Amino acid sequence: MTIVLGIESTAHTFGIGIVEDGKVLANVKKSYTTEKGGIIPTDAGKHHEKIKNEIYFSALKEAGILDKTIDAVAFSQGPGLAPCLLVGMKFAKEISKKLNKPIVPVNHCVAHLEIGALTKARDPVMLYVSGANTQIISFASGKYRIFGETLDVGVGNFIDNFARYSGIGFPGGPKIEALANGGSYIELPYKVKGMDIALSGILTNLKQKIESKAYNLNDLAYSMQETVFAMLVETAERALAHTGKNELLLGGGVACNSRLQEMCGLMCEERGAHHGRTPRAKNALQRAKFFCPEKSLLTDNGAMIAFLGEIMFKSGIKYSHKNLDKVDIKPRQRTDEVDVLWK
Repeated sequence: MTIVLGIESTAHTFGIGIVEDGKVLANVKKSYTTEKGGIIPTDAGKHHEKIKNEIYFSALKEAGILDKTIDAVAFSQGPGLAPCLLVGMKFAKEISKKLNKPIVPVNHCVAHLEIGALTKARDPVMLYVSGANTQIISFASGKYRIFGETLDVGVGNFIDNFARYSGIGFPGGPKIEALANGGSYIELPYKVKGMDIALSGILTNLKQKIESKAYNLNDLAYSMQETVFAMLVETAERALAHTGKNELLLGGGVACNSRLQEMCGLMCEERGAHHGRTPRAKNALQRAKFFCPEKSLLTDNGAMIAFLGEIMFKSGIKYSHKNLDKVDIKPRQRTDEVDVLWK
């Protein structure tokens, strides 16, 4: 029996999860929000510092355990906003020292992928869409490889920027999704380059349309979703074909969007629509299965940090509470820089 506590603090959310032998016992979190404008890293860090103890004790209560039964403390090492990451790391070290338990630094992006195991996905291509990150990831040759990504801005930040320019507060994703339900399509730029996408030009186009006051915000929201999500689905399908894999896993906060989930599911179904008509078609298209974790595990959360932390801990990847000075944050750490020693 192994119990690991995980701390998430890469951006707007501070969360603590507790996992026992792969089962989530607790997943408690609170997020920094604004009525207008975007996330201010230092203010988000202050928010996390203020609520950390409250979240900690709430998680212990939800899990029904005493902190002395914890075997290891995991935390988000990166990538993320430095002021926010520092709060999580310092709190993890504080708990580690208090309990005399080892600490496990976890890559936030890889944690999003690994928690997908709860959906029963075995070897998927992952479309990871969050605030700062937009990547198509899969495991190959001993590492998680990035087969495609944004060339400029992450899709979550892109949506929040669009929302902010429209006079909507942070986070903007849920409000934009609601607005899109009543919209009609307006043509926008479509920027796909191989398995990569570019979003800054589309954002400029949307801003110009807002400034012109000639377009309905519902139509712009709907058109933005249809265009950008189509780009994401196209690149994800190309990655499935490139890797020869037949599972697509959706992850990250933007994955909460029901339209994106629908489009991914349709693509996976349609890949096999012509399967078997000719030998050539049979080789070209392989039906894919679509997987998506529950919403609480899509947005930033401590459970996914604890989940991967437990896997790493059991593989011997840890630091003693006596060697905490060797542990630091990695705000710019990329997914493909992580040594995947547990597989």
